[in-house]
Amino acid sequence: MAHGRPGASAATATTNRVRDISPFSGMCVVCEEGCPGLCEVGRSAYRGREVIYPQPFGRATAASQKDYPVDFSHLTILGETLYTEGIEDGKETIFPNVKIETELGGIRLRNPIVISAMGSTEVARRNWEGLAGGAAISGCIAIVGENVCGMDMDAEWDWINNKVVRSPDMEFRIRAFRDWHDGYGEIGVQLNPHDAEFGVGEYVASKLEVDLIEIKRGQGAKDIGGEVKVDSLEKALELKKRGYFVYPDPEDREVQEAYRSGVLKAFERHSKTPQFTREGFLELVDRLRSLGVRHISFKDGPYRPFDIAYALRLGAMADLSFMTFDGAGGGTGMSPWRMMNEWGIPTYYLESLIHGLCCFFECERMLIVPPLVIAGGITLEDHVVKALSLGAPYVRAVGMSRAPLAAVMVAKTLVKQMKEKNWSVSLGGLSRSLGESGVNSRDSRVSPESIFVTAQVLKEKYGQDYNRLVETGAIGVYTYIQDRLATGIRQLLCGLRKFDIGLLSRDDVAALTKEAEDVANYYPKGVKPAGFKPLRFVTDVDLERIAKL
Repeated sequence: MAHGRPGASAATATTNRVRDISPFSGMCVVCEEGCPGLCEVGRSAYRGREVIYPQPFGRATAASQKDYPVDFSHLTILGETLYTEGIEDGKETIFPNVKIETELGGIRLRNPIVISAMGSTEVARRNWEGLAGGAAISGCIAIVGENVCGMDMDAEWDWINNKVVRSPDMEFRIRAFRDWHDGYGEIGVQLNPHDAEFGVGEYVASKLEVDLIEIKRGQGAKDIGGEVKVDSLEKALELKKRGYFVYPDPEDREVQEAYRSGVLKAFERHSKTPQFTREGFLELVDRLRSLGVRHISFKDGPYRPFDIAYALRLGAMADLSFMTFDGAGGGTGMSPWRMMNEWGIPTYYLESLIHGLCCFFECERMLIVPPLVIAGGITLEDHVVKALSLGAPYVRAVGMSRAPLAAVMVAKTLVKQMKEKNWSVSLGGLSRSLGESGVNSRDSRVSPESIFVTAQVLKEKYGQDYNRLVETGAIGVYTYIQDRLATGIRQLLCGLRKFDIGLLSRDDVAALTKEAEDVANYYPKGVKPAGFKPLRFVTDVDLERIAKL
């Protein structure tokens, strides 16, 4: 199982001195005196815990580089020619007629995509306006992540009760979505243990009229709490005052001296680790509902199977709107790098586990699990179709974070470079393609309309407001989701002859390896009931179906 080079990675800005590497340790086969310390061990000798985290923190996202034994590439999508489902009489069976609109716990979606929570990290804050605006015009759900109020230095605070009274940053994040909301999708706010203590749920429900709140148990830097770098001593002191755990202690005089001298460059802010009991969870759900919150969801990380089963049972008991499970491998850069690679259940395994557990609860315990969202490294249309098929009928949507964020950042970069008229240097092959299409890459007439294929449609729809979509990068999210992904999903479903995304089932994919088949067909008790839908191996033939023809 390849893992790149475990002792060096672009994520931690480390490398090896020589080409030959010990595969299990990650060190050079010959470690020579005189090396300045290029690998993770060497750099850790002088920068210590800094090397635990992906770099540069706050300006990049990072995900695992581990090559897991089984992933979605071990599935193939099966074509169909004999049966067509989900299309009205008289309509042509062409891919533009495929319906990919869906609903999640009563929330209408133009596509089966949830932009998973990104909270107080700097890279999310700087790109939030484009991310939220793009989600709104694409008809997605967008979740404001954890610790936003707690990290807002302009927030107004009730120090007697240690509650947030007002948070300009939270107001901005909600408004960034609602300014563009047209009936599809929804903006939600996530609560981790600190958020719940700070009264964030009460604040956003009563003051900001937020109608979707997501309770978070896992994935804030995996299961060790939200991790953020803080490069200001004053901010570190304020965060400790609010109740966060800050390391090293910013109140320590020696630590302050190390910071002022430049030896210590940043502090770490950690949140409380989530410890959910059934009573505490159900009490929190009841409290949120008493505030008028209509939609309550739950976000979980790739914990051990028992924890996943317990979470599903709680979700069924609480009648949640939906639940999101985030597999190992994905990430937005908050997690320690080795933890990101070596911790938790990978997405394919996690979804297979969840499918078996859902069937068990439904068939044998008579518990109806809420609609599910699966996340973790999902970026393109084949991932979406495979994820919805593998988890059918329980998984109704997929969660994404790094990919939509990348779309925002790329769109903003292109607009910036366009203004600088530096296409030939920065766009490489795109400069050539622009020239071939009759657009001079150095021409002053180069505009968003000549670059973004959805620009003209959005310009006609939004008029003067269109410029904000361009400036904030929202146009990148829309183009990625509603042009690329939506078209790609429709094409794949058309090949399946399923013209409604709600018709996807496990029959629509097949395993390319026996290991992928075995993992997908997990069931808790071993003996699968009639309601369990097994995943077939790619060469299996349904002879009973043939006999009926």
